[in-house]
Amino acid sequence: MSRVLSVEAVLPRHSYAQETITAAVAPLVARDPARAAVLRRLHRSAGVDERHLVLPLEEYAGLQSMGATNAVFVREGTLLAEEACRRALAAAGVEPGEVDHVFATSVTGVAAPSLDVLLSERLGLRGDVRRTPSFGLGCAGGAGGLGRVHDHLLGHPGDVSLLVAVELCSLTLQHGDDSAANMVASGLFGDGAAAVVVAGADHPLARADAAGPGRARRTARVVDTRSALYPGTTDALGWEVRDTGFAIVLSADLPDLLGAHLLADVKGLLAEHGLTPADVPAWVVHAGGPRVIDAVRDALGLAEDDVRESRASLAGAGNLSSVSVLDVLARTLDGSGAPAGAPAVLMAFGPGVSCELVLLRLEGS
Repeated sequence: MSRVLSVEAVLPRHSYAQETITAAVAPLVARDPARAAVLRRLHRSAGVDERHLVLPLEEYAGLQSMGATNAVFVREGTLLAEEACRRALAAAGVEPGEVDHVFATSVTGVAAPSLDVLLSERLGLRGDVRRTPSFGLGCAGGAGGLGRVHDHLLGHPGDVSLLVAVELCSLTLQHGDDSAANMVASGLFGDGAAAVVVAGADHPLARADAAGPGRARRTARVVDTRSALYPGTTDALGWEVRDTGFAIVLSADLPDLLGAHLLADVKGLLAEHGLTPADVPAWVVHAGGPRVIDAVRDALGLAEDDVRESRASLAGAGNLSSVSVLDVLARTLDGSGAPAGAPAVLMAFGPGVSCELVLLRLEGS
């Protein structure tokens, strides 16, 4: 089994209370007073207390084109991702030159050379590092990325992989679009980055007694992964690409889709290892919004305490897309009272509609 050596999530320095963001965003999005009232109600019900933005709040009024927003993404996203990577590598006790594979995921901007190339130069990764750039997994990118890193390490068990996710969701705000989807998104999504360092089963750092000098939280083993696509749902979640940037496609039916499919997927993954949901004390659930968290809790028959770290992530940072589940993982490794050897299930959902599941075994205490 591959070993998760470190998980580090970072947020931009510009932080604002939800009501402050609402006051600034409402006139940009909803110019009709009635629609502005709806926007304020949606923001209040988002389960978000505070969000961190990559730019000062007053600068968003001037961002109204794909070119302008994407330039900010490439510049600022690379810097934020670099910070997450440096923290994760230091915590794992891994030098940049010891990284054999990097998986980089984002859905809120595009770059060529890709993000992994930009980071390779800044971090000092080797010229022969294997690279996997990913776009389009959306909110499932953190979970899917961890799964694909594990797949790589099954074939290269002596390697160290670096997973990095960065999302600047604030750059996708659509001015003058008072659709329900855009108003929900304007109150829900935040900016952030996360990095995870994972060692293959044959790497010295995969030994149970190996510890990184900066490692402050417990570790975990990746046991197995599972991916699922829900048929007939391609129009439920994703982007409409406009001259003004990425406009969100967000169906109100998403929680119902999870309710209809998720339990079977989770049971299937667990059954392959002789487990049931009742055997799992730790659940790492994507902080997709109150209704998404509710849907997961209810579909799996979980207690509210099982999703407390997801609620805390949502309240403190908003939905960070692919970064969210990695932030929840870091919080879980910090705060879970589950004993060493206990299973944990990590999950996130993205366009497709897709579901990415990772079965973990917790280490330490």
